[in-house]
Amino acid sequence: MKRSTKEYQHKAAWISAALLRWFRTAARSMAWRETRDPYRIWVSEIMLQQTRVETVAPYYDRFLLKYPDVRSLAAAPQDAVLKAWEGLGYYSRARNLHRAAGILVARHGAKVPRTVEALVALPGIGRSTAGAIAAIASGADVPILDANARRVVARLFAVEGDLRSSAAENVLWKRSASLVRMGKGRDTALAVMDLGAVVCLPKSPRCLECPLRSRCSSHLRGLQDSIPPKRAKRMLPHHDVVAAVFRRTDGALFLMRRPSDGLLGGLWAFPSGRREPGESLEDALRRSLLEKLQVRTVIQRGVGAVRHAYSHYRITLHGFLCETSGGALPGGEGTAWLSGYGEGAFALPRADRTLVEFIHREEGR
Repeated sequence: MKRSTKEYQHKAAWISAALLRWFRTAARSMAWRETRDPYRIWVSEIMLQQTRVETVAPYYDRFLLKYPDVRSLAAAPQDAVLKAWEGLGYYSRARNLHRAAGILVARHGAKVPRTVEALVALPGIGRSTAGAIAAIASGADVPILDANARRVVARLFAVEGDLRSSAAENVLWKRSASLVRMGKGRDTALAVMDLGAVVCLPKSPRCLECPLRSRCSSHLRGLQDSIPPKRAKRMLPHHDVVAAVFRRTDGALFLMRRPSDGLLGGLWAFPSGRREPGESLEDALRRSLLEKLQVRTVIQRGVGAVRHAYSHYRITLHGFLCETSGGALPGGEGTAWLSGYGEGAFALPRADRTLVEFIHREEGR
């Protein structure tokens, strides 16, 4: 046992040294790596959850121009924060970021904590994100286990089976921690991220380009294509969703705020509902509007259909230009009118925003 532990420690030390040598010349250039400001690093790490680097870059710059520090973010209305996030998706991240900023002002003097323990107590920050923030901002010698790191570590040490199981999770955290040399937490975290992003790819890993291939257990055993194990492709259910476009004489469009919890929480959207089996699109829209708004509706014409995929299902959003025939549209909190040019402080789901673009294109705006 002692011998195997010694061999394992020697392997981890060799991998760490080789990884850091590679990183010195192969590090990717990103705006959020040019700072040690924990606020900016926190924003970048939240944006990078489930989103690619090239997508995040322009959002990151615009968001920080609008909200350069914790206090400005905490003081902003949620609608404004969601508007700044519009198009980036997974909007619970923006809501959690906003909530956490309020907590930081109230309890931490508007400072982002520098320890994993304090960071994980904030909304939207898990253990790996906390580790990344602490390591990148403060140089803390802590491990990370984001999607890239999970794959890299699993392959290096040939951790087989379901990597989301508690047993595998424990092993992966220990292996990831073993790679962190004293005083090298920041570079190790970034190096593992970069190796997973450009070399140790999910499909067709570039093993011949990998600086660690001579000590990678998966490569030596020919397991690099089976770790992590491929998940069976799920057939995502599809739903037809119908949306009503009510337009005032000045061109403004009627919107309703979605419930704060759940998918697309807090965003503004056209009144809508799912089509039930056996219903026509038009009948589904009339039923939905009567149930939700207590209004009877005359459907004038279709304005377009938008296909969109979420993590667990797909939709086709069918928009119809409508007017009421009995009852008035509700007013007050939870309702709003979007200007005829689509301007304003309202964040819309991507599919609804596309319907707005259809309408404006049709009108030649």
